[in-house]
Order: sequence, then structure tokens, then C-alpha cells
Amino acid sequence: MNWIDNGSSIEIYPPMDFNFKECLVFLGRSEQEILHQIRDGYFYKLLKIDGELVLLKIWDTKHFIQVEFPINSPTPGVSEKAASYVWEYFDMNQELGSFYEMADKDKVLQKIVPKYRGLRIICIPDLFEALTWAIMGQQINLTFAYTLKKRFVEHFGECLTFEGNTYWLFPEFETIAHIDIDELRKLQFTTRKAEYITGVAKAMASGHITKEALLQQQDYHQVKKSLLAIRGVGAWTADYVMMKCLHQPAAFPVADVGLHQAIKRQLGIERKPTLEELEEMSTNWEGWQAYVTFYLWRSLYE
Repeated sequence: MNWIDNGSSIEIYPPMDFNFKECLVFLGRSEQEILHQIRDGYFYKLLKIDGELVLLKIWDTKHFIQVEFPINSPTPGVSEKAASYVWEYFDMNQELGSFYEMADKDKVLQKIVPKYRGLRIICIPDLFEALTWAIMGQQINLTFAYTLKKRFVEHFGECLTFEGNTYWLFPEFETIAHIDIDELRKLQFTTRKAEYITGVAKAMASGHITKEALLQQQDYHQVKKSLLAIRGVGAWTADYVMMKCLHQPAAFPVADVGLHQAIKRQLGIERKPTLEELEEMSTNWEGWQAYVTFYLWRSLYE
């Protein structure tokens, strides 16, 4: 992590291929998003660090990413954790050179990847949030998924109001581990989703599921097997969480509807590709399936 602590603000020096504007396009794709705000090119994100609520104001100065703390000056420990969060959130550890080389020669990717160069996977560093959001999105459209998320966050999350704007935090698993599923059903969660989400919260509260343990398993298949053992987690959810939270570049949510739509559009074909065709295409994407998926998703927001 390459950063400088200026006391009241921090400077983060991202890797070569990093395009903050492109990342903001992706982050701004839904009006319903409740966990961050974008205004006048500034990105606002509320975090909880060492028990206190910390608001970040983030923007690009052309030379580095500036992070300010609009409410109060942070202690050095808080600055470091904030820098570390931003570094992970924008997936800055990932070296993208060989991804761009591969994309250059690929018929599905060669048009779109140069267009969005510098876009990084926007991560969900919190494992509970990643799992819960993926479960919420199962078998419903994205608009309704965002509606459920908004209700869930406003009902169980913490918030902070500053200069007339209210910023929200995703609920903590410790809170959700103690609620009754009826509380989720009142928010229009199905019984099954309510059971899955409270089940994940309980498993995390008891220490059965931790991000640290999952990150220690380097092997893609091993991590996927551990995730699939969680009730409510199928193949798509496992790959989504591996891609967005566990930094597995080979994660490939092969059954994703948006992915099929984007490939169909890039190849100019009438029907969506079959799973066999997808597997064949993806031999060229080996080790980069997560980035391929993310760039293809980005192409849908044209």
C-alpha cells in the first residue's frame, strides 16, 4: 500500500492502471444505492473504525487519491485503517498488465477493455455484507434487490448525518444474529432468504465463518467448497463473493444473466451463449475471469 498520512487527510498513490472516473461510473449505476454517495465528483463513504463512525470524502487529484475526513481529524491508527480500506475497496493490489495483454487478443474483450482501462473491481471488503448482498439478489431483479438492501440497512444499520446528508453503514452480523426472521419477512424478504441471512450472521458470530480463514485457503476450488457449505450459498453466490470480497481473480459467476447479456451484445448474436460456449471462451481468460466479468458488466451501462 502506497500512501502518505498528512494528519487531517491522506494521499493514496494507486498503481499504474487506475481510473477513478471509471470506478465512479460503476459506483453511480443505481439511484437506489444507500451505502455511498457521489456528489460533484466526490465519493462519500461511511466506515466504522475501532468502534467510531468515520466519514471519508474521496476524490482524484490526477496525481493521487485524496481522502479527507470532513467531520473530525483522525488518529494515526484510524488513518491507516481508512487507507487500507480504500486500497482494498478499489482492488489496488491487483497488477492488471497481463489482463490487458490477454484482452487485446480476445474477440469478446478487445473493443471494451481499452475503453474502460483503469477500471478496477469495486470490492465489498466486509464478508457479511458480500454474502448478504449476494443472497438478497438471488432470483430477483436488481431494482428489487436494491429495495431490499435499502430497507435492511435503514432498519438495522447505523447512520450519521452531516451537513444535511445522511450516511449509512451496512448492519453488523452481531446485530442480525439476534433478530427473528419475522423482522426480515416484514421487509418483504422471503422466509428462505431471511433464514439464510440470519444463518450466515449466526455462523459469523460464532466464528464458524471468517474472512481470515477463507483468505488463508489459496486454492480456488477449496475456497469455493467452503462457501458452498454455507446454507443459502450456491455456485453464483460463491463466485460473486470470491470475486468481490476474497480477491480471487479466477472467480467466474458463469450463470450470471448480465454476463450472458454483455457477451451476446459484444458478439452481436441473437441468443445468449450456452454454458459450453462460455467454458470454451473462458479458456482464454484463465486466471482473469473475475475481471472479464466485471468489464463485461461495465459494458451494460453504456
